[in-house]
Amino acid sequence: MERVVITGMGAITPVGNDVESYWAALKAGKCGIGPITRFDASEFKVKLAAEVKDFDVTQYVDKREARRMDANCHFALAAAQQAVDQAGLKEGSFDPYRVGVIFGSGVGGLHVTEEEIPKLNEKGPGRVSPLCIPEMIANMAAAYISMRFGFRGENFCPVSACATGNHAIGEAMRAIRHGYQDVVVCGGTENGIIPISMAGFQNMKAVHLGDDPSCASIPFDARRSGFVMGEGAGCLVLESLTHAQARGAAILAEVAGYGATGDAYHITSPDPACDTAARAIANAIADAGLTPADVDYINAHGTSTPLNEKYETLAIKKAFGEAARQVKVSSTKSMTGHLLGGAAAIEAVACVMAIRDGVVPPTIGYEQPDPECDLDVTPNQAVSMPVRVAISNSLGFGGHNACILFKKV
Repeated sequence: MERVVITGMGAITPVGNDVESYWAALKAGKCGIGPITRFDASEFKVKLAAEVKDFDVTQYVDKREARRMDANCHFALAAAQQAVDQAGLKEGSFDPYRVGVIFGSGVGGLHVTEEEIPKLNEKGPGRVSPLCIPEMIANMAAAYISMRFGFRGENFCPVSACATGNHAIGEAMRAIRHGYQDVVVCGGTENGIIPISMAGFQNMKAVHLGDDPSCASIPFDARRSGFVMGEGAGCLVLESLTHAQARGAAILAEVAGYGATGDAYHITSPDPACDTAARAIANAIADAGLTPADVDYINAHGTSTPLNEKYETLAIKKAFGEAARQVKVSSTKSMTGHLLGGAAAIEAVACVMAIRDGVVPPTIGYEQPDPECDLDVTPNQAVSMPVRVAISNSLGFGGHNACILFKKV
């Protein structure tokens, strides 16, 4: 089987609009959370979000074309452009039918739906935009990326809530490993800071309702009370080692393992037994031909909800056994909030950068340890240490579990 490596990355996040600024913010423990400005939230209980800041879509997309897209596509195209540029994928350096796009979103263009339904109800069907459907459907980010660069290989959009990005990366790895593609551009995106999603999450009591950003997203802390919505996108260019070497591409890290399971338990709660989440983690490690003792760092799902960290801790303990006491753990959602379908993609970028620089990013706002979350949570300040192997956990609503293992090359 082919080994699979990463040759390019891109990121649009609440703490930086490219990989280097994003990574610098994570190392510095910068909080990207603040008052909601995307809409008037005065009638909402939820007051905070992690918004992308100072993002100019016209650096990546013509202004007229941008008006025909939901913001999730804006973020995706920008992250993809950065990743493709870094990878050096220029026309003539690849077979377009051997380059795929696997790029997901949790909900796609929900904001478009939110805007068009009042037109239907108030003014009739004739006033609904003819672009409503192509702007709304979740696969459009993948479609636009392929059209932008002329990638004609397999092209699809995983939609698995918070596990979307890891499913995209994992399926991209498999497509290359088994010889179906030479290169796959993969990742996830989300435009979730909109009234309908914020109202839905607040009413299901899933989001933090306070107004102090410093203690809003505090994964593994005993005071945690709900996640903070984020937005943005992450993108990775995955490539067979053979193909990357043949064209002289710089290699950032290897994608060496992937595990995915389904809880078959509940639409929002993780399975309290944690056997399936643990199996996803263990399968990713075994897929890489490694043992739990080989893993240096876990980028946890760590959403800052009471149930997630309690059960994720148990899953890590079940998967790692005694090695759970040695591995460094952090949740970068403490800084970026939760990007839903884009979360795992930017967290994959964080894992690769941790390997590159030998730095474990912190969990900020961590002040009151929860006895039920007794892992090495790497509080408040980054830790310098060799990181040869990192894993990223994603546990989505509906019981979708996906884990990716990254390795130094």
